[in-house]
Amino acid sequence: MQGQIYKIYSDSYFVNLNGNIIPCKIRDVLKKQKTSIVTGDFVEVDKDVITKVLPRKSFIKRPAVANVDQIVVVSALKEPELDFGQLNRYISLAKYYKLPVILCFNKEDLEYENNLQDKIEEVYGSLGYKIVFTSAKEKAGIDHFAKLMKDKLSALCGNSGVGKSSLINALNPDINLRTQNVSEKLNRGTHTTRHCEIIEISTFTRIIDTPGFSNLKFDFILPKDVDYLFDEIYKYKHKCKYSDCLHINETGCEVLKNIDTIDHSRYESYLEFVKEAFEYKEKIKYNGRKTETHNKFHNDKSIVKISEKKRHGARNTQKQRIYRELDEHEDE
Repeated sequence: MQGQIYKIYSDSYFVNLNGNIIPCKIRDVLKKQKTSIVTGDFVEVDKDVITKVLPRKSFIKRPAVANVDQIVVVSALKEPELDFGQLNRYISLAKYYKLPVILCFNKEDLEYENNLQDKIEEVYGSLGYKIVFTSAKEKAGIDHFAKLMKDKLSALCGNSGVGKSSLINALNPDINLRTQNVSEKLNRGTHTTRHCEIIEISTFTRIIDTPGFSNLKFDFILPKDVDYLFDEIYKYKHKCKYSDCLHINETGCEVLKNIDTIDHSRYESYLEFVKEAFEYKEKIKYNGRKTETHNKFHNDKSIVKISEKKRHGARNTQKQRIYRELDEHEDE
C-alpha cells in the first residue's frame, strides 16, 4: 500500500493509509542505507513496515519536509512588531526552493501603524506575492485565507508568537492546537509546535505545522547567486557591466543605477544575505566541500565504510602477522 507520512515521533513513522493514520517502522535495509525519510514523503508500506520511499516533487531541508505545494509565511502586524528582514528571509527561502509563497499578516485587530498595510501592498504586492490580512482572534480574513490554501499542502513558517497555531484553530476549531501568548518583556512568543506534522484542515486542504525555520541563514550559497532570490534585483543583473557583479559598489552596475526602484528593507536584506554567503565561500575555500562520511555508494546502495582508524588497525595487524611469520621461519 502507498501512503503519506503525516508525523515522525521518536522511531515511529505515522503514515496515512486510506484515511487511517498507522504507526510504522522502517525496513532494516533502509536504515542501513541511511535513507532520508521526512514528513510529507510518500512511501510504500507492507504490514506496518515502510519498504520504499517514493520520489519527491519538492523538498525543504530545514525543517525537513517533502512534497509541499507552497509556503505560507505568517507575520504579525503587531505583537511582535513586523520584522521585514525576517520576512524577506522566508520569502527568499521559498524562492530558493522554487515554491510559491502566500504572505499572511495576522493580528489585524490590534492597533498598528496606519500606513503599514499600504507599505506591505506596495512592496510585496508589486512583486506579485499573494497577500492576506487576518485576525485569528476575530476570524477576520479567514475565509480568504482558506481559499488560498484550498486543495494544497502548505508549509507554515514565521516567527514565534505570530499566531500560526491560532490561525489553524480559526480554520478548523476542532483541531484545537495549543497556543501561547507573546511575552511583554521580550516582545516575542514561544513555539508551541515541537515537530513537523501534517494537519487536515478540510478535505484536500492540509497544512504542515512546523517548529519554525529557526536560525535561517544563507550560508549555503555563493554570493554571486544571492541576487536570484530577489526578483527586483535579478531583473537588472544581465545589464550590469560585469557578469559577476554583486551590486554593492561596482562601476557599471545596473542595480545601483536603479536603486531608487528597490525598497530599502529589501536591498538591506540582500546585502545581509551576501555577507552570509561570503562566510560560506570562505568556508569552502579553506576547508573544501568534501566531507568524510560513514557510508559509500555502490550500485545505488549505501554501504557502511570502515573507518580510517579501523583500516589502519587492520593494516597494522597484517604487518604484525607477517613479521611474526618471518621470525618463526628464521627460528626454524
